[in-house]
Amino acid sequence: MSFKLHPRLNKDCYYLGDFPLCALLLSKDANYPWYILVPRQENISEAFQLSALEQQQLQYESLQLSQALSDELKADKMNIAALGNMVPQLHVHHIVRYKDDIAWPNPVWGFADAIAYDEQQLQERIIKTIALLSETNFKPNKGHSVE
Repeated sequence: MSFKLHPRLNKDCYYLGDFPLCALLLSKDANYPWYILVPRQENISEAFQLSALEQQQLQYESLQLSQALSDELKADKMNIAALGNMVPQLHVHHIVRYKDDIAWPNPVWGFADAIAYDEQQLQERIIKTIALLSETNFKPNKGHSVE
């Protein structure tokens, strides 16, 4: 069974690499450091549909990511959510929030227009992300894309 990323996630995100269970994406919205974990399982829309071991792995990967982001990027708050109203494929948002960000203290959805990364910002964000995850079991993208 091959894994295919939902077209909306594919359009709105950059593929950074993989944890053992999840693909790691970076939102193209540069307003916030915004990452998304997507379990590489077909036809899963809810965490409870994963096996017990996969549920534990998802939680572990989410905690690894959120702690690394919070510590290294000095977050005031981590927003972690799995909504799935627009994209039925299970995915978990990890958004680094600051008291001076454009949407604070509101949710980020629908608050401000997305701002694209310029090429230098994007490369810096990717390099920083790979570095902060270097002590985890994350494997960076080597030029291939997730479907």
